[in-house]
Amino acid sequence: MKLVKIFKVLGDETRLRILNLLNYSELCVCEITYALSATQSNISRHLGKLTDANFVISSKKAQWVSYQINPVILAEYPFLRTILSQEINNEAKCKEDLERLLDCQHKGMPCDWLENNS
Repeated sequence: MKLVKIFKVLGDETRLRILNLLNYSELCVCEITYALSATQSNISRHLGKLTDANFVISSKKAQWVSYQINPVILAEYPFLRTILSQEINNEAKCKEDLERLLDCQHKGMPCDWLENNS
């Protein structure tokens, strides 16, 4: 059942925090790692699960891989957009993650710097 897979993916705090950031914009692993103050391997593992569940799609840009929320899954399950747009934003950790991401983007921190300073 596809819905069971969706709820399993949503049942993890780190994956919800990643989806919250991706709801804001398309991001590379290093930006997500920096914003969540997590390890690259941990974030990559969670992105793999999100990709397997068809929640996120990726595209390669030079040496970096960018991730975004799959618009097809949002169209197929509209309640997901509500969760991402309204509910997750109320969580303190998610607000902190987004502030950290926006700060790094505002400062124009390049991915190679972020990878070495996360």
